[in-house]
Amino acid sequence: MYIDNDDFSVWMQKLYAKLEELCKDVRVLRNADKVLPEDDNLLDNQDLCLLFKVSIKTLQRYRAIGALPYFTISGKVYYKASDIREFIKERFSVTTLRQFEKEHCTKKKK
Repeated sequence: MYIDNDDFSVWMQKLYAKLEELCKDVRVLRNADKVLPEDDNLLDNQDLCLLFKVSIKTLQRYRAIGALPYFTISGKVYYKASDIREFIKERFSVTTLRQFEKEHCTKKKK
């Protein structure tokens, strides 16, 4: 396979631009004190499926309608414990909220 110099130069410029972008992101993260408050944990789909006794598809539906706040890291879905606490207060029983707080040791917001 033959790659001429022009194609190679274009690809190298694209690669260099992408590396510069990643370096900026790393610098920002390195200089940040903390991403999450100390009393906040990250939960994944498995944690929520076990807690709510629902399927991953149900969690996806909650995310799709905007009822369940989330974010992704490298394609994996995560939830902040503080967001889940609010979600439980709105949609589930007090027993579920108590179980969540017991298992994840998060402080109640007043």
